Amino acid sequence: MTMSRRIRITVGDLILTGVLEHDRAPATCAAFMKLLPLRAQLIQARWSGEAAWVPLGDLEVGVGQENLTHRPSPGQLLLYPAAESETEILLPYGITAFAAKCGPLSGNHFLTIGEGLEQLPEIGRRVLYQGAQPIAFD
Repeated sequence: MTMSRRIRITVGDLILTGVLEHDRAPATCAAFMKLLPLRAQLIQARWSGEAAWVPLGDLEVGVGQENLTHRPSPGQLLLYPAAESETEILLPYGITAFAAKCGPLSGNHFLTIGEGLEQLPEIGRRVLYQGAQPIAFD
């Protein structure tokens, strides 16, 4: 069975397209696909620099560490399975060092934005100055 590699990400009226990192994070991509369609809120990350996050609370996604990164580039989305912090998706829009109140974290890089990368600064501006934004993954 071939898995879809492209994910549509909608933040308000902004549309981006990401490519799943199946080769580097197969278990994380499979777990993420089970969450689709996903509707949530995107909020400014408090400890990670220029990044926003989708809090998923105590959601058990059933994956461990895979394709870990602490300093993702803009557009490299991370899935953090609950451990030292809650389950979340991190969306870096600028310089990011992934962290939580407990300290530095590393997350599973599972999705990379290919189309719409130029919209990341606007997403950052919105979450910083306007607050939580609706986000959809399809």
